[in-house]
Amino acid sequence: MSEDPHSNFRAEVACYTAADPMPTLHNLSSLTGVPVDQLIRYVLVKYAASGSDALLALDPIVFRQMRDHVAQAEAEGTDEARLRAYEALRQMIAWLGSAG
Repeated sequence: MSEDPHSNFRAEVACYTAADPMPTLHNLSSLTGVPVDQLIRYVLVKYAASGSDALLALDPIVFRQMRDHVAQAEAEGTDEARLRAYEALRQMIAWLGSAG
């Protein structure tokens, strides 16, 4: 088990930063006439202001990760594996709760 309580968050950041959002923002800017820097600020503020709702909108990813922890523990079938899954779920829930 990782001692890093932010490892899941870092993995999410790595996943979501693999793609370049700038082409989309430039296209949206061209379509709407809103400058790119304002669009970037809008996206960041809207995400930050929505707190836990934004995180819960990631339901397919978060839910899949939670389900995978439980499935792996059940496949192993040991108390140790279940405790590891519990700790992983506890950390995920704490992180989701702290975002609001």
